[in-house]
Amino acid sequence: MGAAPMAYVLWSKFLNVNPKTGRDWTNRERFVLSAGHGSAMLYSLLHLAGYNFSIEELKNFRQLDSLAPGHPEVHHTEGVEATTGPFGQGFANAVGMAMAEAHLAATYNKGKFNIVDHFTYILCGDGDLMEGGSQEAASLAGHLKLGKLIALYDSNEISLDGPTSKAFTENVGQRFEAYGWQLILVKDGNDLEEIAKAIEAAQAETTKPTSIEVKTVIGYGPPDEGTSGVHGALLGDEGIKHTKSVYEWPHAAFEVPEEVYNRFRETIQARGCSAESEWNFLFTDYAKQFPELAEQYKSAFAGVLVKHLKEF
Repeated sequence: MGAAPMAYVLWSKFLNVNPKTGRDWTNRERFVLSAGHGSAMLYSLLHLAGYNFSIEELKNFRQLDSLAPGHPEVHHTEGVEATTGPFGQGFANAVGMAMAEAHLAATYNKGKFNIVDHFTYILCGDGDLMEGGSQEAASLAGHLKLGKLIALYDSNEISLDGPTSKAFTENVGQRFEAYGWQLILVKDGNDLEEIAKAIEAAQAETTKPTSIEVKTVIGYGPPDEGTSGVHGALLGDEGIKHTKSVYEWPHAAFEVPEEVYNRFRETIQARGCSAESEWNFLFTDYAKQFPELAEQYKSAFAGVLVKHLKEF
């Protein structure tokens, strides 16, 4: 709930994905929810954005065989780019995706034909950045100067057991700076304009990955906001009533106003369809000038092994 504003800004204003074609568009941007325990937020975004994820699936959250498992699972739920849950795993996956983007761009982009040109976004939390795996991956990302990698750091200073200060007192920003990352701080996690400005600044930095530390309040809205007691806890009837009053949200459970659906159609869907259409025209022209590279590119994404690998 504390991370929802930054996720909303990213998805509504910046993220280039096409829910109608999903993985078929190879130059889509990647969003990895490394803080996988926030999966309900991701599933809500997938539903609103127009992926094949119905309101009924939201109602089946964490139920056996549903498309809404407790942690996101790639190839199980449309729109999920990486399986996340163990802290640091999603972060490392996203670094790998950014490395792939850089490698593919160096291999296939020719002249004005930037057929590989997309950002990779991570939404991570304090727990993610305590893990050794994320630290090693962050160090590699800085070394490789992955300017298309942007991490939104949900900095709420709370873990399942209480304040992070019980086990974690280092300066995360200084560590990332030492890794070679650009640092941006957003002091108010509910300030949509400042979050948008931070993402714009991150996109403008082409020689470094960027960590945007967004100061948030865990479980914003419920009576126990800002404490470990709200971490993954059921709110109960009174908690829900209180939270809805804070949000000034009068609607019934699972009721989505049409204006909300329209808002997402006008942003994510319209932008994604337009971006993919432009890319398709670009790739068509690219294939005329570089037919062998174009065929190699398509075969690689289709999972077709080249001849010498088959023989090996």
